[in-house]
Amino acid sequence: MADNGGLTGNIENGKARFLSDPFEMDDVQSPVQRLIGIHDEIRHGLGLADVTRIAIALYDAKTHRLKTFIRSGLKESPLDHYTASLDDIPSLVEVARQKRPRVVDDLEVFKASPTVHSTRLIKHGFRSSLTVPIFDHGNLFGFLFFNSDTPGCFSQVVVHQLLPYARTIALFAINEMQSIRMLHAAVKTAREITHLRDDETGGHLDRMARYSRLTAMNLAPKYGFDDEFIEYIYQFAPLHDIGKVGIPDAILLKPGRLTESEFAIMREHVDKGITIIDAMRRDFNLDNLSHLQILRNIVAFHHEAIDGSGYPKGLKGDDIPIEARIISVADVFDALTSARPYKHAWTSEAAFEFLHGAKGSRFDHDCINALEAGMNEIKDIQAQFAESPLG
Repeated sequence: MADNGGLTGNIENGKARFLSDPFEMDDVQSPVQRLIGIHDEIRHGLGLADVTRIAIALYDAKTHRLKTFIRSGLKESPLDHYTASLDDIPSLVEVARQKRPRVVDDLEVFKASPTVHSTRLIKHGFRSSLTVPIFDHGNLFGFLFFNSDTPGCFSQVVVHQLLPYARTIALFAINEMQSIRMLHAAVKTAREITHLRDDETGGHLDRMARYSRLTAMNLAPKYGFDDEFIEYIYQFAPLHDIGKVGIPDAILLKPGRLTESEFAIMREHVDKGITIIDAMRRDFNLDNLSHLQILRNIVAFHHEAIDGSGYPKGLKGDDIPIEARIISVADVFDALTSARPYKHAWTSEAAFEFLHGAKGSRFDHDCINALEAGMNEIKDIQAQFAESPLG
């Protein structure tokens, strides 16, 4: 048989025979699509049909909390839209400390000291698990979970088969978040170079990103958001005003009311933001970053108004992407409740009164109600990410 140069196909009787399945370069896949594909390969390619769930939880070092991100499973998930302090899950604290995978042959062992995590898994019929801590440059990134309905599923042989897949899953998750961090770092550098000093303080960005995530979490039952979508809203929220780096300081930092011509220039930050994102995508080779459209929608439409009076497109109602409607409410709420040299901080109650007053004209009522429903979480966010005297 002649050498075919490593191409897909066989040489028979002097002719090339192509395989039945065509080979195509896929469109950019989201992390959950890649996870589902790997899960399918594990179950059918490796023959490990008993591995019925794979999931990733991300670790937020600023709040010391875990949050569900992506999962692939054969039945209803026990932990969608779930967050918890890592300290409340001692078994995972130990996994992180050991920096080694851990096998639990029967999850019933956790009934003696149950957590929300273990209780939900057991309730949904999961009986054994393989947990792999994920580290990025020595820092805890999150955890990868393999679960099975079968006790004792994860033998030494099975673990040996799964660990290469675990490395692949961890790598694409880390790479995805590194691309987003690259965007954040580039924007931060641009702000410093251009001496940007307006409401975009670090505390503001931390708070409004978490308000956005809280809003999306509370909207999830109605809109069908999964944890992946919610995470990208959280990650992209701080970049909503990226285009302001292109606005002259004389206008951006003006303490008084802008003139009509100055406001026209200020409005240009939306189009400048889209231009910057497209340039960063090209120059930083971010074509493989999934859900980039969410970021473009946030930047392009977070100044639109429900009644069509916003800019730049004058979109109305549901024509405004939901991610932009979420960011609009979170951004204004934090602006109102934050002290600035030219204003005192409003109470949360006063801010919601203002938002409700513009409900149906400027702001989406679902987004206002969803944020307001998380008043306890709002207080925690405000306490943890309070502005320093320097802003």
